[in-house]
Amino acid sequence: MYNRIRDLREDKQLNQTTVAKMLGMSQTGYSKYETGENDIPTAILIKLSKFYDVSIDYLLGQTNNPKRNN
Repeated sequence: MYNRIRDLREDKQLNQTTVAKMLGMSQTGYSKYETGENDIPTAILIKLSKFYDVSIDYLLGQTNNPKRNN
């Protein structure tokens, strides 16, 4: 999961600071999600899912299909 959120961010050519601001948090706090140092709260998973337009199952590594079901 942690690699997946990093890869999505890098694919969009965004830095951690930009994503952290979108989430309303510090870059340091967001960095800990990407490294797996901190678990990602459900509310943050939902925001990331919407931001990257991918399913939460995709973020969690439960599927390789990124498509969201609305």
